[in-house]
Amino acid sequence: MRTYHPKENEIERAWHVFDAQDIVLGRLATEAAMILQGKNKPMWAPNVDVGDYVVVVNASLISAAPRKLADKRYYRHSGYPGGLTEESLGALLARNPERVVRLAVQGMLPKSRLGRAMISKLKVYGGPNHPHSAQQPVARELARRAS
Repeated sequence: MRTYHPKENEIERAWHVFDAQDIVLGRLATEAAMILQGKNKPMWAPNVDVGDYVVVVNASLISAAPRKLADKRYYRHSGYPGGLTEESLGALLARNPERVVRLAVQGMLPKSRLGRAMISKLKVYGGPNHPHSAQQPVARELARRAS
């Protein structure tokens, strides 16, 4: 039996919308990474980008434990001596919530040019509005945190 290899003209890309309000960051990131990779499709192949587009709205309203907001750290370096910058999850969420979601999803994708192609299909917005209504995205539901 021959191994199936998806061709570029056979790949059909859909659009999915996640509402991140009251959703735990890790659960949102795993579901988004699975759709971006195309692992929810029967034609998935590890060396081909067959995934769909993902739009995340209300990124500023994700749910996180108060301790995690204070203790989880994000690091970046300017490239200069002494240029290490450290920021907590709470501070980064207040300053740039789109970056929090993007970093969480990017950590779950392959670290290669294939992963960089997949992350380019992720669109994150801090508020409830997005400019992708022309693509007719399908709303996806995730389990919300019990309040």
